[in-house]
Amino acid sequence: MPCKQCISGTIHAGEPKGTIETIHGLETYVIGNRINPRGIIVMYSDVFGIPLPNNRLIADAYAASGEWLVYLPDFFKGDPVQLKLADILIPADTSKQSTLGKYTGLLAQMPSFIMWMTRHKTEPTSKDCNDFLAALRRATPKNQKIGIVGFCWGGKYAPRAGLEQNMIDMDGKKVPLVDAVVALHPSHLSTQEDVENLAVPTSFGWGLEDSNTPIKQKGEVEATHEKAKKAGRKLPEVVHQVYKPGRHGFAVRGNPDHPQERKCLEDSEKQVLEWFDKWL
Repeated sequence: MPCKQCISGTIHAGEPKGTIETIHGLETYVIGNRINPRGIIVMYSDVFGIPLPNNRLIADAYAASGEWLVYLPDFFKGDPVQLKLADILIPADTSKQSTLGKYTGLLAQMPSFIMWMTRHKTEPTSKDCNDFLAALRRATPKNQKIGIVGFCWGGKYAPRAGLEQNMIDMDGKKVPLVDAVVALHPSHLSTQEDVENLAVPTSFGWGLEDSNTPIKQKGEVEATHEKAKKAGRKLPEVVHQVYKPGRHGFAVRGNPDHPQERKCLEDSEKQVLEWFDKWL
């Protein structure tokens, strides 16, 4: 596992307390109530996956109340983006990153990142996520609900899991893969394919100064849903929360020494837990 310095940029201190197990065919970081959980929270992380301690520590925070069983699956199947790129793309403290250092680092890493992208195209990536969730849904008692929260890269695939067309057949009726969704600073989001046909309550978190996911996408999602409503479609509850400054990665690698960024970290955790408290 990576060095402790990689933990910088998160409000969650200490060592991750969960275990790595194989769940429905994927290596998964598991933490929380295994005996009688109120529900299950699935995390779809940023591109750095389980190796980034921040992601595991966030899972620990969700599980801390004792209500939830939390799964952080390796949807990258052993192929996350290397951690050395984390400090270039989303440094914990931007004041310590020079413009020259940022772009020199990006140029050096870009070929390998482009190759990584070609190995993780939308349709097979979405299938991996949906297959896991379908197996989880079928194995989960009917009285327990499932929520998914996606960060950055995972913020695209979490809403897709809640689409009407991805519902599965169980006991002669169609049921959604999950019961509620949260998407935080979602990357590469398509307002048509990824959000138009939402079938479950969904909460979005947007950064006002997010250079990767422009705040204008919030308006595009809202416009898509407004058009659907005017066409007579009944949509589940969809809410939007805006974070300031909200630079990309604010829910995972914000700077806890910066008051506004710390607030983004704290409020995004609160957003997730309040949404699932309401719907799961």
